[in-house]
Amino acid sequence: MNELLNEEQVLQLIHKIRQQKVMLDSDLAEMYGVQTKVLNQAVKRNSERFPEDFMFQLTSEEWENLKSQNVTSSWGGRRSLPYVFTEQGVAMLSSVLSSSRAIQVNITIIRTFVRIREWALNYSELQEKIQALQDAESNQNQHINHIYQLIEELLKPTLSERKAIGFKK
Repeated sequence: MNELLNEEQVLQLIHKIRQQKVMLDSDLAEMYGVQTKVLNQAVKRNSERFPEDFMFQLTSEEWENLKSQNVTSSWGGRRSLPYVFTEQGVAMLSSVLSSSRAIQVNITIIRTFVRIREWALNYSELQEKIQALQDAESNQNQHINHIYQLIEELLKPTLSERKAIGFKK
């Protein structure tokens, strides 16, 4: 990789797995200019720095699903399931990989994660409006159902006989 990636390129390498935004070990290794094996060895030597919420290994199903979503990428062959790193895990990588390239790549990645978080916060108001519309629609549906029930009750024939008004014979 001749130049460092910009934020838009990094954004394309972020995936959502287990309700978390993560990056693959192989993508990170390429960005840092090291082999995936070297990156994973450095992480394993410092395993206490990478708890489950910083880094985890994908299941076979998750890996197959991720590969199928990215059919244009050349993932290559792997002997083991890949590891993925959350934003905190990527930040921790800067303490494990201390080259100047790794520092610059980490800065770009962290800025991208921050931009994603800011984007999500800006659109929380939109999510609230959507929820309000859904609630209003739900209330309207309840009112319509109530009206239908009243109409059905009015249209049902009465079971009790009415007494005739007037004189008895």
